Amino acid sequence: MSMTDYIRSDLAVRLRSGLEIPEPLTIDSVAEWYKVSFTPVRTAIAGLIDEGLLVKAPNRRLSVSSQAVQPAETTSVELPKPPRDHYEEIVSDLIRASLRGEAVYLREEVTADHYDISRSAIRNVFHRLAGEGILDHIPRRGWRLRVFRQDDLKAYVEVREVLETKALALAFPHVDSGQLERMLAANVLPTTPDELPRIDESLHSYLIDLSGNAYIKDFFARQGRYYGLLFQWEDHDREAAIETVKQHRKILTNLLNRDMRAAQVSLSYHIVNNHPILSRIKGERPDVPA
Repeated sequence: MSMTDYIRSDLAVRLRSGLEIPEPLTIDSVAEWYKVSFTPVRTAIAGLIDEGLLVKAPNRRLSVSSQAVQPAETTSVELPKPPRDHYEEIVSDLIRASLRGEAVYLREEVTADHYDISRSAIRNVFHRLAGEGILDHIPRRGWRLRVFRQDDLKAYVEVREVLETKALALAFPHVDSGQLERMLAANVLPTTPDELPRIDESLHSYLIDLSGNAYIKDFFARQGRYYGLLFQWEDHDREAAIETVKQHRKILTNLLNRDMRAAQVSLSYHIVNNHPILSRIKGERPDVPA
């Protein structure tokens, strides 16, 4: 099922059953609801108008058709399942291969067959991953996976520490307490052994953007994407994720207390010491957690 088909089917079920829908009913709100671009939303909405479930007024506003809601025959309504996220699956597999030191070449046709998707779909994923810095396109040879090197990570962390603590100093006079409170509330520690922590990474981009320094922004835009993927993968480990939440909360608390020096120290510690899994990967073919 494509994303367009999923949005159309999901909204159709919701409209017919009187379940919650995006409000107000606009292309913007539907795109935000499903976390997608406008393109699949426009196509899905056009289909729902053709089905008679939605109505477009002369002023182009959307409304639910009076024919849409029908009495439910059962007490429960089954919503369609969202389409499989091939990007997340592929990037996870490639990160593991990168961490194992596998300098492999990827062919579009073979990879598309492996994941049971079209060549155009896998090409879109590969272009996206090239933008993230995990793949390089080599003419007539396909796509080459970037190999993780411990020395590269060390060098990146050293430069990141300098630039991000500088960004904090530049941003400090302009930080908004409301934004800091929101980020603090979004970093949540688990309350039971089975509960997962909730991580919000927006503090880093917030400080970088607020710094107003174009050269700092350029470094993270070009060099930070690959390592950002690695750090997100690392946070799949529960203990690593809990430590990330604790460190984020400490930085944010120091900022809310208007203690710039303490905030820089806690940020520096977070950048340098928060890679318990990646820092253990030493050799060309290390044991990488599944």
